[in-house]
Amino acid sequence: SFLLKLENKTKRKLQKQICQVVLDHFEKQYTRELGDTWTNVRDVLTYPLCWQYAVLLNKFSQSAELENTLHVKGYHPAFQGPLPYLPASLKCYIRRTPGRFPAQKHQAGKLKEYYLLNAASLLPVLALEVKDGEDVLDLCAAPGGKSVAILQCACPGNFHCNEYDDLRSRWLKKTIESFIPDPLTNLIMVSKLDGTQIGDLKPELYDKILVDAPCSNDRSWLFSSDIQQATLRLIQRKELSFLQLQLLRSAIKALRPGGSLVYSTCTLSKAENSDVINLILNSCTNVMPVDISEMAKAVSQEFTFLSGTQQHELLVLPEKGRAWGPMYVAKLKKM
Repeated sequence: SFLLKLENKTKRKLQKQICQVVLDHFEKQYTRELGDTWTNVRDVLTYPLCWQYAVLLNKFSQSAELENTLHVKGYHPAFQGPLPYLPASLKCYIRRTPGRFPAQKHQAGKLKEYYLLNAASLLPVLALEVKDGEDVLDLCAAPGGKSVAILQCACPGNFHCNEYDDLRSRWLKKTIESFIPDPLTNLIMVSKLDGTQIGDLKPELYDKILVDAPCSNDRSWLFSSDIQQATLRLIQRKELSFLQLQLLRSAIKALRPGGSLVYSTCTLSKAENSDVINLILNSCTNVMPVDISEMAKAVSQEFTFLSGTQQHELLVLPEKGRAWGPMYVAKLKKM
């Protein structure tokens, strides 16, 4: 039938785009680091037809109709376990089946009703536990999904969203305009500072900091259409952990004593995840790990985690039917 032909054509198109250079590199590294688990993860990452998208509702532009539509389409609230921190104002819907809810176009003067995202990317926000009135820094904020999610949870005293990259910074501004109403945008400072310098520029200024670090984005790298760009990325991959360390050190300086920090990436790579956090814990005497295992336990129905990680960290592994992640999350506190 025509539809079947069309579907096969789409499948071929999706399969064709996998960048072999990247896959070979991941194959070596992740077989070594994840063992048998890698096979299942690879099956999800290399097959976009089984990817899932969560729908984060925008409390500033609520629509009862939207929630009904989501229920009809088989969506249910994502976080239902006894989480240590789950503001009633944070509403996110997911469903077991793959596919993406239709995206909303940007309309001037009209706020969007929802944001489509990987459900695992809300875990860093839930781990950060932002409360009303706190001073918050989102250090590497573009494209802005986590900033929007933070504002669904609480109303910070000051909210500083930073993005060093020019193009991504414009994207961040547009996201904030699309989701956050005017009076509230006055609380938000958007800057284009070098994240590694913020600690020196703004020492001990923030109660909570999110470091959603630039990383080797496993999902998008696998579909690099440009082989030269992919090869270059793989060569420069080794330098990422150095940048991540610098960003973390800068964030720790910018944190008030007693304040806490969440570090997150969307890669499976140990060098960019636990290795970076271990280096920080071993070299900074004023930082302590914070146990986030309660949160992990509460969402274990929806997410698959790598076993054997420490209590202050988690790694979401995508699998079929729960195709969320990769997402690494670690929490630290400044003494």
